[in-house]
Amino acid sequence: MKIAFVGKGGSGKTTLAALFLRHLAAETPAPPLLGIDADINQHLAAALGADESTASPTLGENLTAIKEHLRGDNPLVTSAEDMIKTTPPGRGSRLVGIADDNPLYRRFVRDVHGVRLAATGPFADSDLGVACYHSKVGAVELLLNHMVDGKGEYAVVDMTAGADSFASGLFTRFDVTFLVCEPTLRSVGVYRQYLGYARDFDVRVAVVGNKVVDQDDVAFLQQHVGADLLGWIGRSDHVRAAERGDIRPIAALEPGNRDTLRRMRALVDGVDQDWAKFHRQTVEFHLRNAVAWANGRAGRDLADQVDPDFVPGPVSLTR
Repeated sequence: MKIAFVGKGGSGKTTLAALFLRHLAAETPAPPLLGIDADINQHLAAALGADESTASPTLGENLTAIKEHLRGDNPLVTSAEDMIKTTPPGRGSRLVGIADDNPLYRRFVRDVHGVRLAATGPFADSDLGVACYHSKVGAVELLLNHMVDGKGEYAVVDMTAGADSFASGLFTRFDVTFLVCEPTLRSVGVYRQYLGYARDFDVRVAVVGNKVVDQDDVAFLQQHVGADLLGWIGRSDHVRAAERGDIRPIAALEPGNRDTLRRMRALVDGVDQDWAKFHRQTVEFHLRNAVAWANGRAGRDLADQVDPDFVPGPVSLTR
């Protein structure tokens, strides 16, 4: 299952993503699990308690290698240079699972206290003024487009803040999107904006309140979010300690807050994956990008990269 965490900048989406990942990793047995930091601020590793001196190579810095692996023997994609961030998989492409032992994971994924983690990487000095962050996030979009996952497997992505996620088709790549919402008008405004954009693409959004202090905060969220409010994280000494670098066992999280994490997992586990819709949206955004900019760069119509008889899913991964 593919899961996104989004929300207003400063709402605590990275904190919630880290709590959810650590909650899953602590289960017995621990499920197949992959975390991806796709936020420009790149704080997920620290939130999980990583030693930053042992960081792995990043996805965003190695887009060509990722393309070369994923294109495999797909005859519709003639080279890594021919592949753009939205190129859909087809027959001959290399698909990846959550718990695969593949060259990409061996190179870009590291273990952080039981959580397997990859990162897009931060802006480099050479990017300033000449590139947008979506040039790096494109590596995540390609990876998820080629990912085949099943029930009880989790890819958890910490996304860019606010509505910036809609600058690419990445927002449609998830089975569930958790929108982290503070009990403030600004945070609720981002929720409404996100919901308005997502509605036309059948994106499943659930709201998790954060920084909830009292019943007035709960009532505010219920008033403005309604049935989309799945649960909330209340005042937490556990979270405050983590923000100071004191990462405590997830079992020490306050019972009410841990219950919210359990409800989040239950929602994810109850989703039926629609591989036909997933691939249809992959193709739709590829064709949009082809017309908008990529055909001109390639000098040909990249609609030719679409394999009309291919739909990804667990069966295609085993072939």
